[in-house]
Amino acid sequence: MNDIFQITLILVASLGATLISRRIGIPAVVGQILVGILLSPSVFNLIHQGHTIEVLAEIGVILLMFLAGLESDLSLLKKYFRPSLLIAVTGVLIPLFTFGLILKFMGYDLSTSIFYGIVFAATSVSITIEVLQEYGKLKSKAGNIILGAAIVDDIIAVILLSVFTSTKTSSGNLTIQFLLEAVFLGFLVLLHFTLPRLWKFVERMPIFAKNTTVALVLCLILSLLANSVGLSAVIGSFFAGLAISQTDPAHKIEEYISVVAYTFFVPIFFVSIAISVTFQGLFSSPWLVLFLTVLAVLTKFIPAYLSGRIAHLEYSDSLLIGTGMIARGEMALIVAQIGLSSSIIDNQLYSELVIIIVLTTIISPFLIKWSLHKNKS
Repeated sequence: MNDIFQITLILVASLGATLISRRIGIPAVVGQILVGILLSPSVFNLIHQGHTIEVLAEIGVILLMFLAGLESDLSLLKKYFRPSLLIAVTGVLIPLFTFGLILKFMGYDLSTSIFYGIVFAATSVSITIEVLQEYGKLKSKAGNIILGAAIVDDIIAVILLSVFTSTKTSSGNLTIQFLLEAVFLGFLVLLHFTLPRLWKFVERMPIFAKNTTVALVLCLILSLLANSVGLSAVIGSFFAGLAISQTDPAHKIEEYISVVAYTFFVPIFFVSIAISVTFQGLFSSPWLVLFLTVLAVLTKFIPAYLSGRIAHLEYSDSLLIGTGMIARGEMALIVAQIGLSSSIIDNQLYSELVIIIVLTTIISPFLIKWSLHKNKS
């Protein structure tokens, strides 16, 4: 019953945080993350990162990205692929080299310096999606470019992580893993062309809520396949949503899954982001944490904004894209956890990374909101 108590507490606290956030005019996701910090072992010690919470949170981010795919405009994603690619590449290379060089100069060993760069090369678009949905901007030009850039960004970051961890652990399966990832990405492309035609068979099934059921199963299967080849599970779920968005019942599927996701799984995901927060790194070296947090923000905002301007996007769109690429969230936490489990970093550095990741995650929605208000003025 302890898991049920913790889940109930998360949902009640998340509901209260959302109401208060709306009342005082801040993004709801910020309130949910702050609630996670308050309930975490570091503050009131009411919830813990157990297996049940981890599974529910993982389903939450999978469904969030699936819904993002469902709501995406495929024609806009194709139209703005080139600026998305430019933003993604610069958004990976700039943090990678900047963190690598600065931390090496500060006395960190080369391995740790490169690993920090990989952690902050990854973008967590789930936070941005939530804020863009809240303000009705997910289907905009900038929203679609952010989605496209974040997906490419994550693929590049995962490949970099695969290379790095393989060299550290002396794994001989790197070529096979790259081949599997390439085959899987090719399969996703093929799925976009074939799924709308195959969906007519789903329409004939004598099953209750057949469209939503099959869509959910496909989402989970592609998430599992993506994870099995070394990619992030959210890449599989996003492309599942994108493929299903071309079918006739897509709007109905989105409506049904949104109810389940936003009332249960997604709040647990956002609260769970903050459960692992410890203030050890903040208390032991506050100025370093502050400096690296500012560096994490600037190394995403500046290349994304400038890439947007180079791609001849308007100032308002470039500003929104720049702020929309800042959040690290679950992707960076996953990378940091891999580093800890692979003995690339120790507990001290892990605590430092987690607090910086959470700070960028909290800062990002405020900056997105600022950019939206800036555009109106």
